[in-house]
Amino acid sequence: MRIASTSCICPVLFCLCFVQRCYGAAHHGSIKVTRNQTKHIEGETEVHHRPKRGWVWNQFFVLEEHMGPDPQYVGKLHSNSDKGDGSVKYILTGEGAGTIFIIDDTTGDIHSTKSLDREQKTHYVLHAQAIDRRTNKPLEPESEFIIKVQDINDNAPKFTDGPYIVTVPEMSEMGTSVLQVTATDADDPTYGNSARVVYSILQGQPYFSVDPKTGVIRTALHNMDREAREHYSVVIQAKDMAGQVGGLSGSTTVNITLTDVNDNPPRFPQKHYQLYVPESAQVGSAVGKIKANDADTGSNADMKYTIINGDGAGVFSISTDKETREGILSLKKPLNYEKKKSYTLNIEGANTHLDFRFSHLGPFKDVTMLKIIVGDVDEPPLFTMPSYVMDVYENAKIGTAVGTVTAQDPDTANSLVRYFIDHNTEEDRYFTIDANTGTIKTAKIFDREETPWYNITVAASEIGKERMFCESVPEFPNGPIHRASAVYGALIYSGDSPGLVSHVPVGVRILDVNDNPPELAREYDIVVCENAKPGQVIQTITATDKDNSANGARFHFSLDEGPSLNPNFTLRDNEDNTASILTRRRKYSRTTQDIYYLPVLISDGGVPPLSSSSTLTIRVCACERDGRVRTCHAEAFLSSAGLSTGALIAILLCVVILLVFSLAIVVLFITLRRSKKEPLIISEEDVRENVVTYDDEGGGEEDTEAFDITALRNPSAAEELKYRRDVRPEVKPAPRHHPSSSLDSVDVQEFIKQRLAEADLDPSVPPYDSLQTYAYEGHRSETGSISSLDSVTTHSDQDYNYLGDWGPEFKKLAELYGQIESERTT
Repeated sequence: MRIASTSCICPVLFCLCFVQRCYGAAHHGSIKVTRNQTKHIEGETEVHHRPKRGWVWNQFFVLEEHMGPDPQYVGKLHSNSDKGDGSVKYILTGEGAGTIFIIDDTTGDIHSTKSLDREQKTHYVLHAQAIDRRTNKPLEPESEFIIKVQDINDNAPKFTDGPYIVTVPEMSEMGTSVLQVTATDADDPTYGNSARVVYSILQGQPYFSVDPKTGVIRTALHNMDREAREHYSVVIQAKDMAGQVGGLSGSTTVNITLTDVNDNPPRFPQKHYQLYVPESAQVGSAVGKIKANDADTGSNADMKYTIINGDGAGVFSISTDKETREGILSLKKPLNYEKKKSYTLNIEGANTHLDFRFSHLGPFKDVTMLKIIVGDVDEPPLFTMPSYVMDVYENAKIGTAVGTVTAQDPDTANSLVRYFIDHNTEEDRYFTIDANTGTIKTAKIFDREETPWYNITVAASEIGKERMFCESVPEFPNGPIHRASAVYGALIYSGDSPGLVSHVPVGVRILDVNDNPPELAREYDIVVCENAKPGQVIQTITATDKDNSANGARFHFSLDEGPSLNPNFTLRDNEDNTASILTRRRKYSRTTQDIYYLPVLISDGGVPPLSSSSTLTIRVCACERDGRVRTCHAEAFLSSAGLSTGALIAILLCVVILLVFSLAIVVLFITLRRSKKEPLIISEEDVRENVVTYDDEGGGEEDTEAFDITALRNPSAAEELKYRRDVRPEVKPAPRHHPSSSLDSVDVQEFIKQRLAEADLDPSVPPYDSLQTYAYEGHRSETGSISSLDSVTTHSDQDYNYLGDWGPEFKKLAELYGQIESERTT
């Protein structure tokens, strides 16, 4: 089957497509391919030639966005078996078959019924087949072909990342790259110029340019100055069809900002300044400000101010405020109007971050001269000391003199000085001061243990002078420094004038007297073990005294027991402000007495000495061998096992249930025993093995008469046959006699064999298997038995404290024997 098309895109097949189009134009747009025939030429005999193969096409083309009223013709399918009589039927399947693409099943013509968009789908894969219309059998194998959607210029270029914001340093060279913009076109880049984009600049000339092919934006001028213009808005256009007429276009905006570089040196607005500073200015305080202007921004405008020379370089200093970039002038030494009335300073302001590319624009510093005029003011009284520290004993009477402060007028008038206390805090009301002499006295009785130190402020002023003081600020013609002086003057002379009043801090230390007795440092929880030995230290106590070390550093401890001697405990003074509590006897019992009280007397070494009495509480507890406390109360025995109240209730409930269940079993067993006794063997077929198990644990170690244990100690002790107690024998076997010598030498294996033979020959056993258990402990040890069965009849004087080392399983046994030993000792 041949496939004919009316369009071609491949350049190699251009000539063939041209022939195809011409031939198709003469035959209604299709190629008619007939069967191979032999050509007959007039005058020549018939010659058979090899038939030529026709072209086989595997793809069609259809234009996108077709808007015509009729379906768009795509191509034609033709089979060599088609004779034109309508016997051949063409079938089209695949993507879009029957919906987008339809075929004339007789002629094989293919049409597109819908408008296609190449940007949504670029091609369609279909299958064609020719079948016999009468028999519906295929005439040729199924063929696959592709219909490609041919692109047209229906998409304009787009800047997906726009608008753009970019920066470039000022003073850059011409041609400096700023940014590369890229526009995308959704059309087919392999077909024509629909996706070929060309860039141009619509706005932003003559400052910037754009490369038409790459979209790189560059500076178009030399030395663009940020201080002249900082922001630029550039509009870039992208046009397809290589910029030809009829092409589609899109645009974007690029906002370009010039960043700053250090290309401007600092400059002082004036070359000469004057500053007024009163002589009362405090050392270290700021007295004025000065600033040099810099057109740059950020770090490029950072400044550093220095005093390069002048007679005031040792009296004043200058620093730089990094926020405001101002020079702060401070006072290094106090001023004295009577000694020097003015100073001259040369101040330099220089950039700290230099760019050597622009050093030809420098120097990047400037110098100005500052004249400082010292103002004469009435100075406040001056105290002889910058601060005072005074002492007074606690419990001193009201009106006791503490100390004296002294101040003088530094002016030539040497006016008299009046003293007073600033009552700004509550502590200032605890003292009074003589206004003329400056003597400070107490106004209350002090307690050092409550407050050991007081801080007050004493003020001094000249008698006969106004407290409110204001001085006019001199007017200087130079603006910036005059402004700084006015601000400083407002700061210095606002409110109450400190030029007439001076202050001094006074600290009053309260001295200690011995007025507090010593007492125990804390509450002690003292424990004594039941197995404690005489002379054992059970607690070390310490004392404390609210007085300082001079009136209570040495403590003395003793028992406050009166004439009687304490038989249980004693106290030992360690002579290091501690005391030890010791035991007097060997054993203590919780059941006899679980708490003891011990009075202790403590005295200090002050003058006069003071003492106090305290009572210590001592509890008796059960302890491990290493001294660890196990329990101190009777109810703690349950908690030692790790059982909570809920667990104990659950255990008791289980015990009750077991008792009820056991009672029911006993009743059932008695009922069955009273009923008719069933034969052991019900039938000949019902023969089974039974195991009889006895779980009788006996009465423990105290029940020594419940059974004969001689057979457990040595099998040789069983000299006569022990009959079974579960079945009553009808015939008593003959007694067995064994020589004692053979019984002494019998081993376990022979013993078991002997018992097995006796059981097999015993006529009283039931006719089924039974289980017999023999517990054999072996021959008696030469060192004797370690069993405690016979120990109840003997008394030993040995110490049973070693039982505490055997682990938690022997705790109860250790407590029992420890209690018996304690009772014997008592």
